[in-house]
Amino acid sequence: MGDTQCRKSYLGFDFSTQQLKAVAVNDTLEVISEATVHFDSELPEFRTVGGVNRHEKSHVVTACPLMWIKALDLVIEKLKITGFDLSTVQAISGCGQQHGSVYWKKGANEVLKNLDPNKFLHTQLQDVFSIRESPVWMDSSTTKQCKQLEDAVGGPENLATITGSRAYERFTGSQIAKIFQTRQENYMNTERISLISSFAASLFLGDYAAIDFSDGSGMNLLDINTRQWHQACLDACAPNLSEKLGEPVSSSHILGFISAYFVERYGFREDCRVVAFTGDNPASLVGTCLNEGDMTISLGTGDTLFVWLPHATSTLNGHVFINPLNDTQFMGMICYKNGSRTRERLRDQCAESSWHLFSELLNSTPRGNFGNIGFYFDFREIYPLKIGDYRFNKFNQRIARFSNEVEVRACVEGQFLRFRVHAHNLGFELSNKTRIIATGGASCNQAILQVAADIFNANVYTSKQVNSACLGAAFMAKYGKCHKKTSNSHKFLNLSALVKDEISFSEMVSEMSKIAEPLSTTPAKDANVVYFPMVQRYKQIEDELNTEN
Repeated sequence: MGDTQCRKSYLGFDFSTQQLKAVAVNDTLEVISEATVHFDSELPEFRTVGGVNRHEKSHVVTACPLMWIKALDLVIEKLKITGFDLSTVQAISGCGQQHGSVYWKKGANEVLKNLDPNKFLHTQLQDVFSIRESPVWMDSSTTKQCKQLEDAVGGPENLATITGSRAYERFTGSQIAKIFQTRQENYMNTERISLISSFAASLFLGDYAAIDFSDGSGMNLLDINTRQWHQACLDACAPNLSEKLGEPVSSSHILGFISAYFVERYGFREDCRVVAFTGDNPASLVGTCLNEGDMTISLGTGDTLFVWLPHATSTLNGHVFINPLNDTQFMGMICYKNGSRTRERLRDQCAESSWHLFSELLNSTPRGNFGNIGFYFDFREIYPLKIGDYRFNKFNQRIARFSNEVEVRACVEGQFLRFRVHAHNLGFELSNKTRIIATGGASCNQAILQVAADIFNANVYTSKQVNSACLGAAFMAKYGKCHKKTSNSHKFLNLSALVKDEISFSEMVSEMSKIAEPLSTTPAKDANVVYFPMVQRYKQIEDELNTEN
C-alpha cells in the first residue's frame, strides 16, 4: 500500500462469541489490514467450546473476561506482524456480543488507570473482576427474574414499550438481578458493571467506558424514548444499579483518548480517539451501510433481520434498539432460530441432501406455491408455537403433507412471509426504494434470494463483507462525533479540532450504500399481486395457531 493510504487509518474490533477480530480501514474506507484470534484453538487454557463454557443442567452459559483480554494482547501483536503501522490509527471503536456483562470489583478502575506498559494486559487485570465468569447471550437461566421484571412494570407489553423488548433471559437486566439474588456479596463488591462492548472500550480508554445507547437497548433497563435508565426497571433488578452502570451515551460519542499503556507499549498516537463501542448487531447495521427504508437479512444458522425505523413500535416478537447511526431514531431486529438448520432438514428430507436439487425443486414451483403455506419449527421461537410442522392448503385447511417440491417452497416462502409480517409489526414500511441486503451462508443461493425479492417486492443485494460488525466498528471509529463530555477530557489535546471537518454517520452511509453491494436479484413483475394476499393469510393462520397453542 502506498504512503497516501497509510497516512490515516481507523481500527475496529469485534469481541464476538467465538473470536476477536480487528479490521483497519483507510480514509476511503478500504480494508487495509485485519487479524483474528479464535478462542477455542488459540486460547485452549480457557476450555471453551464455541467460545463459551456451558453448564447444561443449570442452563448457565459463561465466558471469562480474562480470555477476551488475552485475545486482545494477541490480536494487536498479529496486526503488527502483518506490517500494519499502529501509529497511523486516528481512532478506534468496536463492538461486542450483545447482552453479556462484566463485573469490575472495587478498586479495578485504579488498576486500569495505572497499567504498566512493560507487562501484558492479562497479567495485570487477572484480579479485577468480582464475577470471574461473565454470563453471555446464550445463558437461559433467568426465567424467574424475567417474570419479576415484567411484573414490576405492569407486564411484558409495558416493558416492551419502555425498553424496546419484553424480558428475555439473555438480556442483561435479568442477569444482573440473578447475580444480586444469588451472589449478593459479589454484587456488593462490584464497582462497575459493563457490557462486553463497554468493557472492551474500557481497556483502551484506561478508565470505565460508558455504555452506548444502542447496546444499552438490549438490557431491558434503558428507556429507549428518554435514552436514560428507567428507574422502575433498575429497582426491579438490584439496588444502586444506576451508579454501577454509569450514564449512557450516544453510539457516536468520543469517550476520550487512548490510554498511555497502548501509546507506550504498541506505538499508538497519543491523540488516537476512542469512540464508544456498541453491540455486534447495531455494528452490523453500520457495516452493511443500511439506509432508512432498507433491510438486512442474515441467512445463517438462525435468520436475523435488521431494519431502520424512524419511530419505535413496541412488539412482543422482536426488538427495538436505539439506532447507532442516528440516536433520535431506531433499529428493529427480529431473530429466528429456525433458519438454515430448518432449511437443511427440508433439503435432507426432500432433496437427497443436495442444495442443487433443493434449488431445482424451489424453481420448479410457481410463486405462491398453489396457495399452500407452511410453518416449520425445529426449535422453540419467541412466540408460543410448539415445535413441529404445520401445513395449510389454499383454503387454510390443515393437511398432513406436501409433495417434495411444494414442501421446499413452503419452507422458504414461510420463512420470508414470517419476516415480512413481523417487520411490519415493528413499524417497518416497504417502499419502492427499499433495498434488501442479504448476508450469511444462504445468501449465495440464487433461488432462495429470488423468493426474498418476490415476497418483499424489493431488489436484493448480496453483501461481500464476511464480518459486517467488525467493519461497522471501523466505520464508527472514523465517524465518531465530538461531545463536550469525555471520559478523560483532562488531556491537553483539542478533541473538537480533530473532528470538525468529518461528515456524519448518516451522510457516510448514504454515500457508501450507493456502491456497497452488487445487485443480485430483482422481484418478478407480478410479485406483489401474488404475495400481498399471502402475507395477510400467513398472519391470520399464525394468530390462530398461537391461540391454539
